[in-house]
Amino acid sequence: QVQLVESGGGLVQTGGSLRLSCASSERTFSSGSMGWFRHYSGKDREFVAAITWNGGSAYYAESVKGRFTISRDNAKNTLYLQMNSLKPEDTAVYYCAASLSPAVVTMVREYRFWGRGTQVTVSS
Repeated sequence: QVQLVESGGGLVQTGGSLRLSCASSERTFSSGSMGWFRHYSGKDREFVAAITWNGGSAYYAESVKGRFTISRDNAKNTLYLQMNSLKPEDTAVYYCAASLSPAVVTMVREYRFWGRGTQVTVSS
């Protein structure tokens, strides 16, 4: 069973930056693609970004393109999300997820393992 633990969330002002991390307990971390999603109260979980198993390709939601960067360090079993130029509408609980597919996937149902989330709050 893969365990994912997010960290790095917090309160930041508009225009600020945060770096989220997601540590995996699984030594096979490097075999599948991984992604970040976010959840607003009362809405479905929303895709943010995803990266292939080897970090060679990434895909972003239009709402974060150019501001967020996803990366991974397979040697450390860790996934990252660098978030710059944050806006109040980025306020949400952010989740990392692991897929069994090596290719980039963007749908919630394509991810097998999930972390418990970390809160990001952007004040105006």
